[in-house]
Amino acid sequence: MTQLLLLQKVIDHIDNHIKEDMKTDNLAQLIGYSPFHFSRIFHQATGYTPMDYVQKRKLQFALVDLLQGKRIIDIAVEYGFETHAGFTKSFKRCFGSPPSLYRMHCPISFPQKLCLESLLQKKTGGIVLQPKIISLPPFMVAGKTFETRLKNITYTRDAPAFWDQRIPSEESIEATLYDLLSPKIHGEYCFNLSGPELENHFTYLFTVNYDEGTTIPEGIIKLQVKAATYAVFKTPLVLEEHFVSSIKGTWQYILEDWLPNSQYEVDEGSYDFEYYDEHCHDWEYDKIYMEIYLPIKEKL
Repeated sequence: MTQLLLLQKVIDHIDNHIKEDMKTDNLAQLIGYSPFHFSRIFHQATGYTPMDYVQKRKLQFALVDLLQGKRIIDIAVEYGFETHAGFTKSFKRCFGSPPSLYRMHCPISFPQKLCLESLLQKKTGGIVLQPKIISLPPFMVAGKTFETRLKNITYTRDAPAFWDQRIPSEESIEATLYDLLSPKIHGEYCFNLSGPELENHFTYLFTVNYDEGTTIPEGIIKLQVKAATYAVFKTPLVLEEHFVSSIKGTWQYILEDWLPNSQYEVDEGSYDFEYYDEHCHDWEYDKIYMEIYLPIKEKL
């Protein structure tokens, strides 16, 4: 049995015993590895240490109980956390907010079974966690378009990380937009504005937040993004040289694995987009990530 298949056995075991107490030594013993060697190869394959992954996976499953309205203390005990405070601290570290405020953002289904071989082929750079489900009000962005001719491009998701590969670095579009528009909130949004009727034409819009009243210079356009519900995915933490492939792989995972097996479908009346903030600055962080916003609605 190959190393990847052995690790898949551990991944499946964790899911099958998600409410039980698990230790690195016991997981390593499952496949006949020493704890040290097991920890090293597990981290290489998933991006997490074994116990960090177990904890995050428990929290992923706990989202379903949270959505069903169970008491937080009961969920904490059920998944092996010793205290309410310990569960809340771990939850906030994983999802960015305490469980009491996160209920409205929970997906409506259990975490999907993970296939390490598929993630490796997609080059995601690690495990893609369950998305946060959020509803955003209308918002305004402003930026610059880039035109090219590419086949079979209808959505941003058809050309992930386009800006990284196609926009000449000498244009310094990011710095230019911040200098011209001075948005109060940092962050860049990347959209595809092409419609299905434009078969071989691709219009890519690189934007920042637009603050009402700001003068729009020549060559810059505004875009009103309508209210929508999104599944928000974080790409796995990777080194800068693997960033673009991680974005592409995460898009592929979302469309080929997560979406078909979820209780959602794409809301084709809204834009999907990529969002980049300071967490993708390789000069600030050793490993970086960005977020993918996929407009969704529940399947009928």
